[in-house]
Amino acid sequence: MGYGLCPATPAWQSTGLKPSAYSRNEVSYASKASFNMSRETAPSLRKRALARHPSAFLLAAQLLSLVLYAAFDDAASGRILLSAFGVLILVLAVWVVNRSPAANWIAWLLAIPAAVLSLLGLFVSPTLVAWGALFEAALYFYTAASLIAYMLGDYRVTVDELFAVGATFTLLAWGFAYLYLVCQAWSPGCIAGGPNPEQPRTFIELLFLSSTNLSATGLSDIVPVTPPGRVLAILEQFTGIGYVAMVVSRLVGLTITDRDRQRKS
Repeated sequence: MGYGLCPATPAWQSTGLKPSAYSRNEVSYASKASFNMSRETAPSLRKRALARHPSAFLLAAQLLSLVLYAAFDDAASGRILLSAFGVLILVLAVWVVNRSPAANWIAWLLAIPAAVLSLLGLFVSPTLVAWGALFEAALYFYTAASLIAYMLGDYRVTVDELFAVGATFTLLAWGFAYLYLVCQAWSPGCIAGGPNPEQPRTFIELLFLSSTNLSATGLSDIVPVTPPGRVLAILEQFTGIGYVAMVVSRLVGLTITDRDRQRKS
């Protein structure tokens, strides 16, 4: 007597449902599962984007601050808004440091007095503005150094590292602008040019000087005229050239190498 293979029991017989009812039930369950999955993953995707690209949000915030400076720099109420937005940028800078190999406690040690002194300088005593600017410059330089260490930490180029290139440049430009502000407060007349040359330069004018000097374009009508201001300008020129030569060229080279490797594979 031969033994044959027993036919597999249809799924609808094991469930007690007819084929049409079983199919409808299966489709309904799958659609509900996919709907619930989409509802659950949407917030996680947003959180993942925030966690993966902190440099992009810092860069966007700094570029947005340029728009705010252009719109509200001359108004008294605008200065309060700019100061509040500056505190937000300080928090973003600390967040970026937290995602890098640098020590986070150093960033908080610089950010807290920078925010407090900046707000006190706005409402209590203008002389505190220079001290707040000094701490802000130190925080921006520390954040820029942490981003450079982050970009040089491996041999692959990620999307966040490309955003970090722009964020680091803006951090350096902002940092030197705050140093120009300190220099102007402690050595009056060190920065001249522009309209009303006898008046102290506004922060947006100092940021304009810093950006043109860091990028080596040299198109600014605001110029340092005393030894302290010129020393700062020389240091910024060295920093800008070194940043482009060390970081940007390395990332471009790694990107080209990675593309060639993908083509060969």
